[in-house]
Amino acid sequence: MNSTDQTILSCLSASLTQGEKPWLVTVVATIGSSPRPVGSLVAFRADGSQVGSVSGGCVEEDLIARLLAGEFNGPQVYLTDYGVSAEDNEKWGLPCGGRLELAIQQLDAKDLGWVKDAHHAMTARQTLSRRVSLASGETQISPAEQFAPLEKSNDTLTHCFGPRHRLLLVGAGQLAANLSTLALAMDYEVMLADSREWALDQWQGPEVEKILGLPDDVVREHAADEHCAVITLSHDPRVDDMALMEALDSACWYVGALGSVRTTEKRLQRLSQLGLSDDALAKLHAPVGLSIRSKTTMEIAVSIMAQLTQLRRESNVLVQSAQTAALGGR
Repeated sequence: MNSTDQTILSCLSASLTQGEKPWLVTVVATIGSSPRPVGSLVAFRADGSQVGSVSGGCVEEDLIARLLAGEFNGPQVYLTDYGVSAEDNEKWGLPCGGRLELAIQQLDAKDLGWVKDAHHAMTARQTLSRRVSLASGETQISPAEQFAPLEKSNDTLTHCFGPRHRLLLVGAGQLAANLSTLALAMDYEVMLADSREWALDQWQGPEVEKILGLPDDVVREHAADEHCAVITLSHDPRVDDMALMEALDSACWYVGALGSVRTTEKRLQRLSQLGLSDDALAKLHAPVGLSIRSKTTMEIAVSIMAQLTQLRRESNVLVQSAQTAALGGR
């Protein structure tokens, strides 16, 4: 299953291969509440079909009409705002006070190369930087050491294509099934690891990649970079601790463990005795998830995905604040 961005790039590639001139629209700034974060993409083909979104639908409807009317034809990158006034917010159905700035780029045959390269890089879990001249639309891509938030200057737009966020769940069960369902809907790549073959055979959750093996080996091979999150769910310290030992000492951006406060205290003592530093142990989110008095497995899954979302959004607060200030000063 591809990520949304991979699907958008596939759409653009198919359109360009057929001799069309599709449009790539990028959310470059927001003010207030917004349906989609900065960096979100949507592709439009010549027949008005689209992949991706920038709003609940009203903005896209207007964009399609303007695109097909030829308003955004040509090599240069066009910038347009939605939600500048209260009337706009009501017309486009944006949240109260919300405002979007969009960059609209019409692609042609010369763009097919970088579109294919970007799709290949995402599939290979590599990061590329896309640099676009606003005046000419000329696009250059280059390897990037790490994913960086979108930046827009007076003459250039810089945007990264990076690996899809991967969620490795250790321990098959009903909670893992519910968590997989939510994570897939939120555009995560989900992997399920278990050392018990019968548990994987009896899996009743959505279609995910299932890996039979020792948990520390699986973490080391599949979930050791900064785009990965690892959550242990097995209730077996012999399994969970092996995965946590490896994950907490890796570049994973999130490591969580299911269990009560008392269970967490005992787990931290064991991991400390096994040699993990205080800094490594501080990375552990346990009990995993936000405290919402969850009881059922689906409620626990909701609390976990809410925590992942909260942490991902908080990491972008400073960047988005700077972008908002720049947009507000225009």
